[in-house]
Amino acid sequence: MKIVVTGAAGFIGSNLVKGLNARGIDDIIAVDDLTSGDKFCNLADLQIADYVDVDDFYDLFAEGAFGQVEAVFHEGACSDTMEPDGKYMMDNNYTLSCELFHACQDQGTRLLYASSAATYGGSSTFSESPAFERPLNVYGYSKLLFDQRMRRELGTQFENAATQVAGFRYFNVYGPREQHKGRMASVAFHQFNQFQAEGKVKLFGEYGGYNAGGQMRDFVFIDDVVAVNLWFLDHPETSGIFNLGTGKAQPFNDVALAVVNALRRQPDDGMLTLEEAVHGCLIEYIDFPAALVGKYQSYTQADLTALRAAGCQQVFADVQTGIVAYMKWLSAARNQVRN
Repeated sequence: MKIVVTGAAGFIGSNLVKGLNARGIDDIIAVDDLTSGDKFCNLADLQIADYVDVDDFYDLFAEGAFGQVEAVFHEGACSDTMEPDGKYMMDNNYTLSCELFHACQDQGTRLLYASSAATYGGSSTFSESPAFERPLNVYGYSKLLFDQRMRRELGTQFENAATQVAGFRYFNVYGPREQHKGRMASVAFHQFNQFQAEGKVKLFGEYGGYNAGGQMRDFVFIDDVVAVNLWFLDHPETSGIFNLGTGKAQPFNDVALAVVNALRRQPDDGMLTLEEAVHGCLIEYIDFPAALVGKYQSYTQADLTALRAAGCQQVFADVQTGIVAYMKWLSAARNQVRN
């Protein structure tokens, strides 16, 4: 089985390669841009058949240069929600995706692609319906426009697809192999580094009618994201747009407290409450950034009705469980660098 993963050196892409390897699949064409060379670390311990630069891949793939490809996991995109260059965003996230879609349909290749919960933007309902799609930035719009294009070409439920096409609206994904993402890395990653440097973690203060640290997101662990993607690989008959989150919103305070408790605990330490962590200056609240006013989702929670109706019954880790696993991974990685 030959598989293509775009954005293969990125966060979700590299974890998908890892998940495929765990199944014994290594006939994988990894596509990415390694201008930022340190991203190679995400592929160094994985098995792939070939690496192709993103500038070369799309034309080569359309020409059939790679032979018969079973499926493309299309994770490559500009994921910076603060990127102001709309032309750059649309070229990367929309135009290239359209070209890839047509090439996949022409060659009988399945397409499993990354959409985003940013398509919902200012909505308070998170169901895969045009009525609730209100992006707050050009990133969210670029993802939404491709979803809309798929609906236009394939039908509302993608019923006219020649081969499987499945889009995943990722909610707030966190976990190993995101260290290259800079400011766009998860809050858990940044809080790990804050705690190591300062002995405390930081959260936004009051905003959007929520108390300090009370803004709520659907935080989903990367292992669950990979498991759902691979479930769809196993079910080529299933197409459509699907939310990929836990279905349970949790406040940022839960993330911060889980990070603090995971990193401060000695064998005999108890678990701190939020009040104890704040009183002990282990959690600090900062003013909400002016640059994010009007562009920030204060609440997200995936509606999993469509995913469950498709037959995917993945059991998702909650923040407390996922954060513990992630902090162990980050601590081990940090110790390895030191040694």
